[in-house]
Amino acid sequence: MATEEENVEMEENEDKKEGKSKKVAKHDSGAADLEKVTDYVEETEISAQSISDAMRVVNVSKAKEASERQERERELSKVKINKDDVDLIVNEIEIGRTQAERVLREHKGNIVEALVSLTN
Repeated sequence: MATEEENVEMEENEDKKEGKSKKVAKHDSGAADLEKVTDYVEETEISAQSISDAMRVVNVSKAKEASERQERERELSKVKINKDDVDLIVNEIEIGRTQAERVLREHKGNIVEALVSLTN
């Protein structure tokens, strides 16, 4: 049979083991919280590849818009306008000659439509 001293020693050893497991559990909880934070950061990090892909998309869309603008300008430059119509708009509406020419070109040389768009 175990003596009282041996029983006390066993209980103390069990208490120490429980204390260590409690400390380990506290530490594990902190480690789990740290894992959550690092996982979140890893999920939100943007890779260099995704940045370059996004930049490529932006550059392609800007190039497309620029080419569309150039095509529109080419179409507008082909429209024939009357110099007298431009002078009339400049004098009556009091806008610059280039703006008057542009508005007339956008309305295919139709002075009535151009004047209506300028007054509205």
